[in-house]
Amino acid sequence: MASTARRTTAAAPRAVTFLKVSVALQTLALFFQAATAGALLTSSLGAMLHDVGSRVMYGAAMLYVLAAILAWRPGGGPARPVWYATGFLVLASVQVVLGIAHIPEFHVPLGILMFALSTLALTQMLMTRPWARAA
Repeated sequence: MASTARRTTAAAPRAVTFLKVSVALQTLALFFQAATAGALLTSSLGAMLHDVGSRVMYGAAMLYVLAAILAWRPGGGPARPVWYATGFLVLASVQVVLGIAHIPEFHVPLGILMFALSTLALTQMLMTRPWARAA
């Protein structure tokens, strides 16, 4: 029993770091998407960059889910980040569908919302201490 508790506390800092890195990558990918959105309208290179960026952003959203699960189960953290990450993956899926369907009246505001939510999640993670498990 003691070895399980030791393993959980040892894994927690790595899980928290992985979670922070995944949210930072997601936020950076969303910022890149915003930057290439204007270029999308003016050049074929912008369109290609926005397309590649969308794949990276979606991969970052999946990585966020994985990091949240690893921080929760083996890392001993709360389940709330798993729900946030899953909700964000759903938003990312809707965003991809709207982008492919060329529906900018919903795609653009959703992108802004996603960037704001990801920035908020990143800020919250960087400003708070890693969770402490109650005995």
